[in-house]
Amino acid sequence: MIIIGYILLGLASGVVGGLLGIGGAVIMVPVLIYIFGFGQHSAQGTAIAAMVPPIGLWAAFTYYQKDWVNLKAALFISLAFLVGGFFGAKIAVTLSPSLLRKIFAAVLLLLAVKMFMDN
Repeated sequence: MIIIGYILLGLASGVVGGLLGIGGAVIMVPVLIYIFGFGQHSAQGTAIAAMVPPIGLWAAFTYYQKDWVNLKAALFISLAFLVGGFFGAKIAVTLSPSLLRKIFAAVLLLLAVKMFMDN
């Protein structure tokens, strides 16, 4: 039964990630914490591990087919993301779950307010 839950979470996160370009973590991390009982670190690590292959393969290809992918920009962003992801993870694992959850929530809140206020 839990596998079906994981599959439904993956489908919902994939749709939201592919639709809005936000990455499934915005959906995955809170659901893994509040529905599946994961700790903050485990939820973030699991979300990252789950998203890397499918987003890179299918969602990007779909956008590429419509000529909505700047390959040069994607290459440089990807390389920097590789480095940034490593250092971000190194920092994350040193933080308490409570502080990490608060940082995650604050980032989501700030982004939501900014996007809501823009015309």
